[in-house]
Amino acid sequence: MADKNDVNYRETAADFMIFNFKLGLPITSLIMTALFLIALVIQLKTKDYIPWKYWLTVVFVSILGTLITDNMTDNLGIPLAYSTIGFSVLLAVVFAIWYAREKTLSIHHIDTFPRELFYWVAILATFALGTAAGDWFAEGLNIGYQNSTFIFASGLALIAVGFYVLKLNSVLCFWLAYILTRPLGAALGDWLSQPVKNGGLELGVTSISIVFLLMIAGLVGYETYKKNYQVNNH
Repeated sequence: MADKNDVNYRETAADFMIFNFKLGLPITSLIMTALFLIALVIQLKTKDYIPWKYWLTVVFVSILGTLITDNMTDNLGIPLAYSTIGFSVLLAVVFAIWYAREKTLSIHHIDTFPRELFYWVAILATFALGTAAGDWFAEGLNIGYQNSTFIFASGLALIAVGFYVLKLNSVLCFWLAYILTRPLGAALGDWLSQPVKNGGLELGVTSISIVFLLMIAGLVGYETYKKNYQVNNH
């Protein structure tokens, strides 16, 4: 759950690039795909955890995941319910193949090249799923951004109870929480940025994107400081 701030940023960042820079969905998608692949290569070549490299990849994969769903909805006309089901099945297949090959889904054991590839494919699927599910709940089912945010947040709270109180399997709880933060981020990002007439708070895509970007930068700075401190004191 280290990148919980990013799940909010990617929803507003994608909208910011599409509408503020007037790049359009197809061009923005191509740019983000190229940037993600560059960041992924940098990350895969890294032998140790380097905060800025990891988070750079997370930011780009998060935006790309959002854009994949947006393209399926806007350009291909695929209903959000179908996208949600499709990405859920895809994610389940990724986990099944990952576990069958590696015998573990623990993030503490992503110490080989194949496991890291499985990890990033799973992350991409969760972001695409999160956008589809978040928009489906809020718009497709007419639940609204605010109510959807509370529903997904409540789901996270239940998972926390399951882990800390009921002592459920840590790997299972991690991935359930990780998956659920994605639609939570989609709903929250839209709730904060969308016009009041659409059920949002109308704080603006630009403002929200800047706030979340600063939060990510602060977290990366803290992670970098903590890592350097640990290295210098051992």
